[in-house]
Amino acid sequence: MDKEKIVQELDYKAVRSSGAGGQNVNKVASKVVLSFDLANSQSLTDEEKALAETRLASRLTTEKILILHCDEDRSQLRNKDIVTKRFLEVMDSALKVVKPRKATKIPPAVIKKRIENKRRQSEIKQSRRRPNI
Repeated sequence: MDKEKIVQELDYKAVRSSGAGGQNVNKVASKVVLSFDLANSQSLTDEEKALAETRLASRLTTEKILILHCDEDRSQLRNKDIVTKRFLEVMDSALKVVKPRKATKIPPAVIKKRIENKRRQSEIKQSRRRPNI
């Protein structure tokens, strides 16, 4: 994934933030909405698109568009930086290839130790029983 190319494909839209804030919220469009068209991306290969589509299925719209927004800061520029970093983190995690787990055998010493502990516990409980006369 080429980060410079992918950042150029992002679409930003500034909208008014919701919530408390008085005149600043009413006048300034500081909330930034980022949208990324996964299906029509030129910077991702077909394999990367398929992997991202499966991993981000719950976050994508029906048109395969990823939408993120940020209204944490009063500054539009700062919100744009935050949402861009968040987008890159999401894409990095979506495109990370997980190594398959190798199944390992249980060592014979561990099996022997477990059986020995079971035998010892059984002897302790048998010694607590009432004697058979």
